[in-house]
Amino acid sequence: MFQVFSIIAACADVYSTILFVYVLMSWIPMREGILADVNAFLAKICEPYLQLFRRFIPPLGGMIDVSPIVALVVLQLGVRLLYRIFFI
Repeated sequence: MFQVFSIIAACADVYSTILFVYVLMSWIPMREGILADVNAFLAKICEPYLQLFRRFIPPLGGMIDVSPIVALVVLQLGVRLLYRIFFI
């Protein structure tokens, strides 16, 4: 059972890193090139998850999107909750 949890936790860590990189890349203006392609690929991976939170959390002041922060916290809390359920 611990091996399954380890795989889930590792996948959550990788996805958290991907989300973090996607958010950082959103600050860089891109029109074309390899960075734009990487950003488009990351958007396909990250946007479905982020849209879950954007439905309930509007941007602050119409400009600052805090949904990635909430999404990362929820992802990490989910991993910790699974750990508590199965190992404590």
